[in-house]
This record gives sequence, C-alpha cells and structure tokens, in this order.
Amino acid sequence: MRDENAYEDLLGQWSDLESGLGVILGSPATTQQFAYRVVQYDRWMQGLLQRDPDVGLYLLFQLASNSPVGYSASHALVCAVLCHMVGTELKLPPAERNSLVHAALTMNVAMTALQDQLATQTERPNQAQQDAIRAHPIKGAMMLANLGVSDDAWLEIVSSHHDDAVDRNTGDETHRTLLLTRILKVVDRYAAMISPRASRTGRSAIESARSVMARATAGVDEIGQALVRSVGLCPPGTYVRLENDELAVVVRRSGKTNEPFVVVIGKPSGEFHSVPRLHATGNAPPKIRSALPSVAVRTPLNHFYLLQLGSQALSLA
Repeated sequence: MRDENAYEDLLGQWSDLESGLGVILGSPATTQQFAYRVVQYDRWMQGLLQRDPDVGLYLLFQLASNSPVGYSASHALVCAVLCHMVGTELKLPPAERNSLVHAALTMNVAMTALQDQLATQTERPNQAQQDAIRAHPIKGAMMLANLGVSDDAWLEIVSSHHDDAVDRNTGDETHRTLLLTRILKVVDRYAAMISPRASRTGRSAIESARSVMARATAGVDEIGQALVRSVGLCPPGTYVRLENDELAVVVRRSGKTNEPFVVVIGKPSGEFHSVPRLHATGNAPPKIRSALPSVAVRTPLNHFYLLQLGSQALSLA
C-alpha cells in the first residue's frame, strides 16, 4: 500500500472482478464464450493475489462478512480464492488446480438469483426453494456443459459438490476428482459460515474453522488443516479480542496459523483508539483470546490506514 491511490486501485479491481463475475453468473445464457470468461476471471484473480495475498484476503473477508448483498458472486470469489490457496498448499498439479477453481467460481450457476434472495430472506426456504437447492449441482453441471465447458473434472466437481458420498468414499484416492470435490465442499462450508444472512449473523473465523474440522472425515481433515495453514486460524480482515480485552483486526498472516499480525483498534472499555497500533501477537503479549463475528464492529474503519500499518509487519516477520 504505497499510497491511497494504490489502495483505491486494488479495491476497485477486486470490486470490478466481483461485479463482472456477478454479471456472467446472473446471465450465463447471454454471456458469449462463457467458459473462456471464467478462465479470464481466474487469471485476473491470480494476478491480484500475486500483488499482495494478505491485502487480497483482507478485502475479501471484509466483503464476505459485512454484507449479504450480491452474496452469490461474493461467495463464489471467496471460495475460488480459498481453493486456489489450498491447492497451492497441497501442491495440486496446474490442471487439477484449474478445474477446482473454475468449479468454485461456477458451482452455483444454476441458482444465482435464488442464492442472492436466500441471503436476504429471514424465513426458511419454502418447498420450491428447497427443491431448487437440491437440484442445482446437477442442473449447474448440465448448464455449464451446454455453455461450452468441456473439462470433465470441472463438471464433475460442480455436479458432486453437495454429495455426502464424496466424503465417505475416502479409499479411492486414484480418483483425483474426489479430492478436488472434497476441497470445494470444505471451502464452501467454511465461507458460508463466516458470511451473514438476514436471518443470522456470520460466525467468527475460529468457530467456522472448528466446525469444519469437527465434521471432517479422515480424508477431509487434511483439507481443513491445509485451509487453516493457508489463511490462518484468523485470516486477514477478521476481528479478534486480545487477552487484555482490546479489540483488533487481523492485517497479515505470520509463520504460525494462530499468531497473525493485528492492528489494535479498540480499548477494553469499548472506545476506539484514536491512533491504532500494529501488534505482532507471536512476538509479545497480549495474544489472541478469541475471534469475533463481523457484527462486533459496526464503526466505519479507515481500511487503507489499517493496511498501511499492516505493511510494516513485513519488516518484523
């Protein structure tokens, strides 16, 4: 974050990427060269992450946890980023990584409008909505095939990403698509937990990670661990309570999953610090006591300033 213009440019590019993705997911039938557009958005995403993955995670987690508006595109982008990072952690071959990330971007193409509606709906899904939810993986794969997707692994991951049999079938490790589908299932569940709905607040990052790990089978446990190693127990952009009751926001990962760099923004009394400060939780107390859901902080923050402070962590790492 050289200056505020660089921050605004990066924020604008992430927002444009999400908006563009929302357009093609909302109107796939009228999108020319749909499959190629998905590949383009994936390359754009990778380019933004290469600029600064911690800032990218910060902006994404803030986006995912603070507003349910445009949920479907936001959720797809968060899942794609997390799949990319888990794939890197697990050293997936490029072709497998591509199939996985493209599936993450398009897994809900058959229910984009419904997914946005459900995010703002306070009542439980009605019967018609439940039927659409159950049918969307198979319907989505069929839509993608009709739109020109020829990658069989991409189609299979989308068609199976809610199939519980994928988790139980841990013996057939020669079938690599099973592993890719499990990765997407874990990431999908985790990302959904941290995001708010009109009917509930999002969970904290630690709660979400623990819930995913608690439900894991032997084969999926490795994926949950890879997810936590990739983004941390408290990823950039999430809020935490320190042992001295101060409030902080995570700004950068460190070499240890539970000891990120944070910027302290709130006093134990509940008042906000007039001058936030960078703190390396792995170097000195206080450490993190608990993670907080996004609703814990409703005061507008100067994210550019917080990320600028976070950039100083590079000299401390």
